[in-house]
Amino acid sequence: MAQFGGPKLVKKLHFEDEAKNKLTVGINKIADAVSSTLGASGRTVVIEDDFGNPHVTKDGVTVANSIMLRNPVENLGVAMIKQAAQQTANIAGDGTTTSIVLAQAIIESYTKYKGEDYSFRDIKLGINTYKDHIVKILEDKAIQIDDDRLDDVSTISANNDKELGKLIAEAFRKAGDNGIVTMETSPGNNTYIENVEGTKLASTFKSPHFYTNREKEVSELEKPLVFISASDIPNVRKIQDILEFAIKSNRSILLIAPLEAQPIAALAMNMVKGNIKVNVIDPPSFGLKRKDILEDLALLVGAKVFDESLGDSIDSITPDLLGEADKAISDKDGTVLVIKEKSKEVQERIEYLKSALDKEDHFVLTKHLNERLALLCGGVSMVYVGADTDVELKEKQDRVDDAIHAVKAARKEGILPGGGSALAFAAASDWELKLNSGELAGVEILKSALVAPFTKILTNAGLNPESYKLTKWGEGIDVTCGCKKKMIDTGIIDPLLVTKSALLNAISVATTILSTDCVISNVREE
Repeated sequence: MAQFGGPKLVKKLHFEDEAKNKLTVGINKIADAVSSTLGASGRTVVIEDDFGNPHVTKDGVTVANSIMLRNPVENLGVAMIKQAAQQTANIAGDGTTTSIVLAQAIIESYTKYKGEDYSFRDIKLGINTYKDHIVKILEDKAIQIDDDRLDDVSTISANNDKELGKLIAEAFRKAGDNGIVTMETSPGNNTYIENVEGTKLASTFKSPHFYTNREKEVSELEKPLVFISASDIPNVRKIQDILEFAIKSNRSILLIAPLEAQPIAALAMNMVKGNIKVNVIDPPSFGLKRKDILEDLALLVGAKVFDESLGDSIDSITPDLLGEADKAISDKDGTVLVIKEKSKEVQERIEYLKSALDKEDHFVLTKHLNERLALLCGGVSMVYVGADTDVELKEKQDRVDDAIHAVKAARKEGILPGGGSALAFAAASDWELKLNSGELAGVEILKSALVAPFTKILTNAGLNPESYKLTKWGEGIDVTCGCKKKMIDTGIIDPLLVTKSALLNAISVATTILSTDCVISNVREE
């Protein structure tokens, strides 16, 4: 039967056990594929791309994203579990495999209570109550890292590649406290780091249409022109001259300006059509502080700030206002501007701000001066990844990307004993709270699931989990020798943010699936 707008979609309904069982089948398939990569002895996965080429990886989110099942309900289970993995990757950059293993374990543990006279509401409440308890333990036990621990964090996330882990740690050291570390493809087969000047802004892209890499959700502009405005840009006609200049010059352009909806939509449409390579971000900071920051930023890129409050006319936005950067990279965390050489004027501004900071004792003003200094003084460490083949290169880039994000996460919230031991030990800790029988069942479901990453890591190494019992916080199993060790002292560690994000996202997805009584899938009529 014909239908306006395309082929007719008929819905098929699946109820109760049938719905849950098919969702669970999909979840088990993706979890079995992904969990094989977990831990120091985890295996690689070979993925065939759309053109029949192999992609070898140990990255959990890459494996997960490659899976699509023929059965529509099973595939919905896959899609839901992918959400846990992707959300964990978005927040922490790592821990995707752990989140999938935990979600699967929660669902499996729940089946033990199937048929018992417990309301799911009580079970869910028990899970969430116990989750809060576990998170509190992890946060209390986490320790902040110093430079000596950077090697350990990056090595673990780089699949225990000590040489690669050391290189990434060195990149963070060279970048400094205010610096940024990013990844690039090496022109040859060597992997090395290169330090350049640059800065990072908290602002990120205004539309996904500005992505240059949709898979990684990143906008990368090579040698972009830079326009900076403190004033609103109401329509695209007001910036037509600089856009045409960019097109004629065959240059990309970064707009750091408060653009309204109309020009953003127009630019996004032209980006999609391939007419121009552009990205739009909001100006950083607010109020009077914004003016200082924008002036510093303009000095850094050699631009002039457009500001109607200083008498600039909206009808006179011309190419002479533009500056340039060597590279501009925007992702979910903000925007990095790479500036390979700083002008004499920038150095003079830095010295002026340092002098002003020495004389200032007001907390708010001191903070503002430090922010301006960080903007002008920050460095960027570029990790150039090389390999002999495209297959090796992609696998290596996955590991480098994981390691960079893991170090960032560790710096942010601290580290825990690795190898799944932190969750396993937290689950074994004493805890008392008055709960009803259904809520206690929820506690037991989560408590059982928390051991799953530890168990899977041992299993992947060919060890029998039943032969090992953790008795002290910080203890774990070094799977390379099968012996009990103090994990942090051994360099086997996990960032708190990674572990916490994996746990929270796993619980969110698992409880959603367990609460499902009806699945409505599409059936296409021919």
